[in-house]
Amino acid sequence: MEEFDFDLGIVGAGPGGYTAALHAAKNGKSVVLFEKDEIGGICLNKGCIPTKSILHTSEVYAQTLNCADLGISVGEVKLDYSKVQERKTQVIEKLRKGIELALKNAKVKVIKEEAKIKNSTQILTKDGNIFNCKEIICATGSSPRIIKGLEFDGEFILSSDDILNLQALPKSILIVGSGAIGLEWARIMSNFGVQTTIVEMAQHLLPIADIEVSKRVERIFKTKKIPFYLNSSIKKIENKEVTISNDEILHPEKILVATGRIPNITDNKIDGVKYIGDVTGQIQLAHFAIKEAIEETDSIPFRKDLTPSVIYGTPEIAWAGKREQDLEAGTLKKTTTLISSLGKSHCDNETEGFIKLLAQDKKIIGVHIVSKEASSMLQQILIAMQNDITTDKLKEVCFAHPTYSEGIFESLFKIN
Repeated sequence: MEEFDFDLGIVGAGPGGYTAALHAAKNGKSVVLFEKDEIGGICLNKGCIPTKSILHTSEVYAQTLNCADLGISVGEVKLDYSKVQERKTQVIEKLRKGIELALKNAKVKVIKEEAKIKNSTQILTKDGNIFNCKEIICATGSSPRIIKGLEFDGEFILSSDDILNLQALPKSILIVGSGAIGLEWARIMSNFGVQTTIVEMAQHLLPIADIEVSKRVERIFKTKKIPFYLNSSIKKIENKEVTISNDEILHPEKILVATGRIPNITDNKIDGVKYIGDVTGQIQLAHFAIKEAIEETDSIPFRKDLTPSVIYGTPEIAWAGKREQDLEAGTLKKTTTLISSLGKSHCDNETEGFIKLLAQDKKIIGVHIVSKEASSMLQQILIAMQNDITTDKLKEVCFAHPTYSEGIFESLFKIN
């Protein structure tokens, strides 16, 4: 058994953990970072990055199959899903090496072992070594939520981890839950030609979104012939025969359970230890964890109520701030601009969606976008919201044409 001394000890090397390590080291602190699996955490290895890699391929595949209207003729389009997986792995490894190099250059001590926080100043490893730390950050992330009757078996009933490792696409899949994970995988599978069905307990798809966004998503999914059941759940499963709550019987080849994630914490929280990211059970998004890490290490605050949410795919879905259903009419101003009114959308053959702004006292308090480039447009509005810039002041900005962003410009002039 040995003892070591550091200014900062961090358990978990996902976005929150490695960001805290890099920023603390930049500020001159000695840092030790523990990770029992791979550097990069869930986001890089089992979440954001691999999912978006596969999603991109699925979109290219779907666009290639439907490019005749653009004047492009192709021969037989073939899909080799093993190559899709190979590219996914290459993307992960390339990005992981970049993070590992950054940690090495910052002189962060990385220990690839399972570690336990003993108290507010000590971290223990399995081999009995003790790390005395002036400060400790716990960033141990989260795991897929297990639902009774839908326990993962890795073969028929899959978690969001399991589905990333499929070596062949199923002919059909049932997705339980319509949050970010559920909707993105529904898009992926549908793009690849897999018969895709969604079961959602809430009254609408993507229930955490603004009601108009949810309704538009439902319309898009109907157009793409992706069936979904609302106010529904899984009643029973027998011999791979799935009965849903309305007694309809489905026969999917696979089931993806996408009903959220739970914090990776086994003991009670320890006073004096800083918890960041998914382990807090608050907003389980990588960028939220990153901002929490920077707030802790650099004392740069951020508005948690303006944390952006994005569902990737075509079209993107992005929002921040207040939802219409949470507000009283009163002084609320609402404006909606259809993406189909923008010249750029017709050039790109991407006319689906809208830009919706909610404002009070000439300040934007909510933004909800369904559109190509929605994630980028969202950031423009967030800067204004964060800094209390009025709609009158935003009207002074010159927006380029043709762009999707000029839809924001048009929306501003609809707010009286």
